[in-house]
Amino acid sequence: MGSIGRYIFRATLGAFLVICVSVTALMWITQALRDIDLMTNQGQSIFVFVGITGLIIPLLVQIIAPIALMIAVAHVLNKLGNDSELIVMNAAGMPPGVLFRPFLAAGVVVSLLVAVISIYVAPWGLRELRRWATEVRADLVGNIVQPGRFTKLEANLTLHIQERRPDGQLLGIFIDDQRDPKERASILAEHGNIVKNQRGLFLVLENGSVQRHETGQRDPTLVLFDSYGFDLSSLTSGPQSVRYSVRERYLWELYDPARTDKEFVDQPDQIRAEFHDRITAPLYPLAFAVLTYAYLGAPRTTRQGRTVSLLGAIAAVSALRGLGFVGMIAGVHTPAILLLPYLALVATFVLGYFAISRAVIIEPPAFISNAITAIMESITRRTGAAMGQAP
Repeated sequence: MGSIGRYIFRATLGAFLVICVSVTALMWITQALRDIDLMTNQGQSIFVFVGITGLIIPLLVQIIAPIALMIAVAHVLNKLGNDSELIVMNAAGMPPGVLFRPFLAAGVVVSLLVAVISIYVAPWGLRELRRWATEVRADLVGNIVQPGRFTKLEANLTLHIQERRPDGQLLGIFIDDQRDPKERASILAEHGNIVKNQRGLFLVLENGSVQRHETGQRDPTLVLFDSYGFDLSSLTSGPQSVRYSVRERYLWELYDPARTDKEFVDQPDQIRAEFHDRITAPLYPLAFAVLTYAYLGAPRTTRQGRTVSLLGAIAAVSALRGLGFVGMIAGVHTPAILLLPYLALVATFVLGYFAISRAVIIEPPAFISNAITAIMESITRRTGAAMGQAP
């Protein structure tokens, strides 16, 4: 790879990283905001919140990376075309296949990234997220009790706290316990902590009082305490067994699920579809790079033709990925349809290689180009008129 190839390779990977990081961050923020209330109620720090919600980032990268590469390739080719560099390279006798090599190298890098994420990193992140969610559901008290609210933990048991500190300590605790029909207990404490051990779940209260009023008695009894343990074990659901879904399984577990989990064998159709989806996932970045270059890589003298070709590349990439989704979804019930993504990818590579090697300019029929041109000119005129009328 010469200096021109290295320049194109760096420009393509740089654009890919900017696009992938930006879109992934945006998608991650929208996902993370859904869990911010739960993390706030637990009193966790921002670092724990970022660490937990960040477990979904590998899956987002796996989905976004092929699209980001397609946009990066289109951006670099558009820049080379606008600066007439493609025309100069073609006039200098540079074969189209040579110019495609840096884009192919960038596609290989992205494909390896997607492969590693698809095989191991994304399932690992989803496993950790599932394990954390299971622990959250098991820790009922730590998640549903909110400061300033009277929370009904169960029938005839109400808990109120004034404040929850970042370290998890509870302040201003009030408990109204009417579970015993013969006695009503009201407990006040300055502060306390939720403690888990082998014996169960306890709310350890400090510096408070217990007021007990037995049925039939006129006066209650009051007891002051320095430390008091209130048993909350009945509110927990006990040990939680984690069963991972198909998406959360590693690739080798999908290949031979009988060796890893006997309970997992009851989903053979989903296993098969997910396995083939993982196999084809690393091929889409390469296919997107081939399609984008086939549409935009040939030298052109007009910017208008490049715009039409860009729309064609977007349509072709969308159709290819759509066939992949259709094959995975329909293949759950009809295994023969799982061949559809493979056939579409093979056709893309064969036809794309033919177009690139022959420097074929892929353009839609004349009537489609004329219709697009008329629409764009109409939009341009209306935009100009609206801007001219604006004060």
